[in-house]
Amino acid sequence: MSQHILSRENAEESAMKSGYSALVPMVGLPYIPLTFLARLPLAMLTIGSMTLVTANTGSYGLGGLAAAMVGLGSAVGGPSIGYLADRRGQRPVLLAAAVLHTILLVTFTLFANSGSELAVGTLVALSLLAGATGPQVGPMSRVRWIAMSRRQNQKPKTLTAALSLESMLDELGFVFGPVAVGLLASLVSPVLPLYLAAALTIVLVPLFAMHRTAGGLQPGAAAHSAAKVKITAGQVAAIGSLVLSMIALGTVFGSTAAGTLAFAGAQGDSNQGGLLYGAMGVSSAIAAISVAAWPQGFSQISRWIACGAALSVLSFGLHVADSTPWMLAALFVAGFAVGPVIVTVMTLGGEVAPPQRLSTVMTMLSAGIVVGTAIGNGLAGLLADSLGYLGAFWVATGGAFVILLAGVIMKVLASRAASLKRVR
Repeated sequence: MSQHILSRENAEESAMKSGYSALVPMVGLPYIPLTFLARLPLAMLTIGSMTLVTANTGSYGLGGLAAAMVGLGSAVGGPSIGYLADRRGQRPVLLAAAVLHTILLVTFTLFANSGSELAVGTLVALSLLAGATGPQVGPMSRVRWIAMSRRQNQKPKTLTAALSLESMLDELGFVFGPVAVGLLASLVSPVLPLYLAAALTIVLVPLFAMHRTAGGLQPGAAAHSAAKVKITAGQVAAIGSLVLSMIALGTVFGSTAAGTLAFAGAQGDSNQGGLLYGAMGVSSAIAAISVAAWPQGFSQISRWIACGAALSVLSFGLHVADSTPWMLAALFVAGFAVGPVIVTVMTLGGEVAPPQRLSTVMTMLSAGIVVGTAIGNGLAGLLADSLGYLGAFWVATGGAFVILLAGVIMKVLASRAASLKRVR
């Protein structure tokens, strides 16, 4: 009995040390599943559009083009939505984005399913618009956590735990999004995943927009002080290195998705590519949620560099896997280096960004992943058409190396710029 009590006390002490025990009282339990499900449509959009176009046209290149245009649209639309949220508040911006995105998702799906000969110009335009209007649930939720932590004077561990949780939810989205696309496309129809994404968007994003956590943000104050916002050259360079890392990480995601799609096609069913790709997301989510318990002495930038180096090495496992079980194992092992990169970069983004532009920077980082995913989808899709799936995986290895390079750049910047002295 005493051993059971001691074990429970140790567990509670561990939870307190990691900061997770403070999260639910801050937001309420329903908030966590709401934010997960509300961000799921964006996790489905890129691979869903690629799967649908590839299935109807038979071209990995054209499917990759659609996914690339989704990412390009998000590159412009994501930060724009973040900037508007900084100026006008999250609620009206998210509500408008939810309606527009739903309409465009349905329109894109109807067009992409209209036949095997698609007008490339129309495909590009609809893909761009669908990406540009995507509600930025993940970045907006991170902004809420950061604002609440600062307002309530929470310990650093609490914010780290919150951002780790957010990264885990992102990774679970990267798991269940492609898995849902793969299952629904294989068992029912390639159009169903995008229709489901539209339904989730129009129902759940407004619920997220109206949640009480949005009430603590003060866009009016940020708007009035917009002219007073100052940002140093060091901060600009640091944000650039953070965005570069997220673009590179997205490139790993996109090229891995395209590579697994081509690999699954070589095995007999390309629609199962999303199921294979989900293996990386599982281990990435496990690693992300563990970050809050990592030693504080292991600095953020050191974590970034270490994980970038590990991913560069582990990505070669994708090159040598020659069967489905080995590919699943290679993807699962590589994923352990992915989640901590997202947590670290988002944490540093909150430290580097001016408070009045927090939503803008967070959406830039999130958009960086989508842009990189589009780059990875497009480039790896072309290489998969010409060289097979191994060509796609070389793009993933290159992206992993750029993550490492961006971490080294940040370390140099932090050691030289006076405005970055508290960044470590």
